[in-house]
Amino acid sequence: MSTLLYIHGFNSSPQSVKASSLKQWVEKNYPHINMIVPQLPNYPKQAEAVLNDIIMQYQHEKIGLVGSSLGGYFSIWFSERYQLPAVLVNPAVRPFDLLQDYLGENTNPYTQEKYLLESKHIDELKSLHIEQLRSPNLIWLLQQMGDEVLDYREAVAYLSKSKQTVESGGNHAFVGFEAYFPQMIHFLDLAEK
Repeated sequence: MSTLLYIHGFNSSPQSVKASSLKQWVEKNYPHINMIVPQLPNYPKQAEAVLNDIIMQYQHEKIGLVGSSLGGYFSIWFSERYQLPAVLVNPAVRPFDLLQDYLGENTNPYTQEKYLLESKHIDELKSLHIEQLRSPNLIWLLQQMGDEVLDYREAVAYLSKSKQTVESGGNHAFVGFEAYFPQMIHFLDLAEK
């Protein structure tokens, strides 16, 4: 068995369009791949612990990561920590700057869960930042310039030594994501049983 761990973004869920479409495609085309899409806690330290537990549980298998937005930030951390291949889709590379705007009460639009984002949570995110990647070759950046949420140039610069596919246009949801599914499975080295 191989394990594909999909890490959703901020205020998202396993029901997101990207997660759902990838899961359906994997189940149909690569039934030997166990794709896991956890609903992450709203707080960074808790989310990190959940993801770490999953990786530990499947550490004796091949594991590949796909992370979207804030999930891309977590993917970078785990790729470096455990030397796992990762595909990042319009990733947040400095989410601790962005999430300052969300301090206070928030509601996850998918789960309707209300939660309070405090400055200590921003500090938790900062503690996961890696200034210089040791293994940029393990990462493939899928980035669209039309991302209305994140400045695409930050990811392009930060991941300058990684494989990159940068498209003009598009948006934060990443238009045409499905076109990359076969290449993603091969990059993550999950195609073989």
